[in-house]
Formats: sequence, structure tokens, C-alpha cells
Amino acid sequence: MGNKPTQKVLVVDDEEPILELLKYNLEKQGYDVRTAGDGQQAVEQAKKFHPDLVLLDIMMPKMDGVEACRQIRAMPEMLNTFIVFLTARAEEYSEVAAFDVGADDYILKPIKPRALMSRIQALFRRGSKNKNTSGQIKIGELVIDRTSYTVLINNKEVSLPKKEFELLFFLAQSPIKCSVAMIYCSTSGDRMCMCWPAR
Repeated sequence: MGNKPTQKVLVVDDEEPILELLKYNLEKQGYDVRTAGDGQQAVEQAKKFHPDLVLLDIMMPKMDGVEACRQIRAMPEMLNTFIVFLTARAEEYSEVAAFDVGADDYILKPIKPRALMSRIQALFRRGSKNKNTSGQIKIGELVIDRTSYTVLINNKEVSLPKKEFELLFFLAQSPIKCSVAMIYCSTSGDRMCMCWPAR
């Protein structure tokens, strides 16, 4: 059977049957699970519980999932926590809003428990593979610090959304030695991350 995971999961939804379904399936896989019924409770639970993963609905009373995600992601101790939205909102703007505040994944309801468990396991495997023992990578004048989620170029800090930061960190620690640069499009201001073999 192998060792069961010991990661902590916070499940947030205003529908009790969904909370019970997710809690049952997660605990069956060996996860330590806590639940919250709205965004405000989620923020409070995150401060105490320090989950490795948050499963988060969008439409909830008191505080919606997007704002809850923003507040959770702002906590220094939550920087390495995975946040996955599990919602019935299929509109593109809802998905964009979720990723803009730091979501790692966006999954539409109805819930498929087995597929969801597989995606969660894949997230944790990815997190384990991407771990760097020092938490910091230096390539020339580029310094990437995963502990504080900061990027310095020529000692100047560059602000990046979480998705772009994770991509940059992943490329920089690739086993194939490469040079990494952040390229800014002069017309749109968009950022692009590029990697090419080092000479």
C-alpha cells in the first residue's frame, strides 16, 4: 500500500454535503482535513491550521472565494500553499480573477472525487519535485528566492504574479543548465519568461 500522505487540506464551501463528500474522500486518502463554510472562516482557519492545500469555492456568504484567496495568499506562511478553486462558475472572467489572486488550479463542478484526488496528488508531487534545499537560485545578476517569493535583477526587485514566479523558478532549477531572462514587451508591458542553453 505504501505510506499515506500527511499533508493538511482546508476545504471551503457553503454547501454542507459538498464539505462532507470532500472531507470523506480526502481523509480516506490519509490527509489531515479541516473545513470552513465561508471565505471569512477560511481565512481564520488558514491562520491557525497552515494547510498545504486549500480547496476553495467562489460563491460564498460573508466573503467570496476570490477575496479569501487574496487574503490567504498574502500571509507569509501561505506562500507555498496550493490553492485550488472548485466551483460551478464557468465564466472566463471568474477563472482569470482566481488566477490573478494566486490560484494554482481551477476545477469546475460537479465534483468527480477520484479525478480530484489524482489532481491533488499530482500537485503535491509537483511541489515536491520543485523544492530547492536553499530556496534561492542565482544565475548571473538574477536572484530568485522562493522563501520570500522575490525576484531580483541587478539588485532591483521585480514583482511577479505567483504563476509567473513558479514558472521562472522551475526553469531556473532545471537539470539542463540554462540562462533565464524576463523579457518585457515594450508595447504591451506583458512579461515573458525565456530559457535557452547556457554557453
